[in-house]
Amino acid sequence: RPPYPRPPYLRAAGRRSRGSDVVNHSTATGATMTYEIRVAGHLDDHWATWLDTLSLVRHADGTTVLTGSLADQAQLHGLLARIRDLGAPLLFVSTVDSPRPARRPVQPAPVLTARVCTERLTLRPASEDDADATWEYRRLPSVGEWLAQLPTDLTSYRSTFVEPERLATTVVVERLGHVVGDLMIRVEDAWAQAEVTADAKGAQAELGWALDPARSGQGYATEAVRGLVTYAFTDLRLHRVVASCFLANDRSWRLMERLGMRREGHAFGESLHRSGQWLDTVTYAVRATEWPPVLDRSLATRPGSRARAAS
Repeated sequence: RPPYPRPPYLRAAGRRSRGSDVVNHSTATGATMTYEIRVAGHLDDHWATWLDTLSLVRHADGTTVLTGSLADQAQLHGLLARIRDLGAPLLFVSTVDSPRPARRPVQPAPVLTARVCTERLTLRPASEDDADATWEYRRLPSVGEWLAQLPTDLTSYRSTFVEPERLATTVVVERLGHVVGDLMIRVEDAWAQAEVTADAKGAQAELGWALDPARSGQGYATEAVRGLVTYAFTDLRLHRVVASCFLANDRSWRLMERLGMRREGHAFGESLHRSGQWLDTVTYAVRATEWPPVLDRSLATRPGSRARAAS
């Protein structure tokens, strides 16, 4: 019978056994290893049982690859001896790494990275614990009428609220430690021609808001959104912020106008309301170069920023 070939391509990562070129893979642990063995020629399937029931795959290049788990080095040596007895030239022996555990998805960082204080309010990054407090007013018909998704029950609302992407873009508005509303700030790329696409990445933000109707009429919404716009231009260094709403939601677009935002678009019958009606929508925006250094006395100032950051 032909002599057992001495494969020069087997490289020992650990200590070699005497007279063997097969890697000694820390058999002291007793861990089962999965091997891939390639031989020249095509082996018939009926040899699989004799070869420790390894799977046989024949390739177009005229080789056969045997794959399977072996208990220890002794079983591996026995298998290689049987391959030698078949007269099949051994080409390669390697171990197959165990599948790596799936990586946990990267949690997006909050857009608002620190508390921002205005004269009466505190804006802070949302947490999972804020779901119940925001549910209390978001479930109200007067608020839900204009929301993109109407909350139906607290359990499903909690699941939606804690989604990583939503949580990262949500800002909670507090008055003396009590939640009075929440804002949304989503940083996005501005449109650009191909040659300057990189300069437009993360250059603008879309804003949204919902406040507790029980707190209406006190200027909290205007003060909170103004503080967030100031943060967007001063701390995030954005070029532009934009917001949209149904035309019928006059409280929302009047707030934008109080802030000095400009109506840039009016789409007629563009958006389908859950009532079944196609409603008009309006879009407002303001650029950093149009945002005055101090808009009113409701914003406390600090060097380099028009909204005071609190630790």
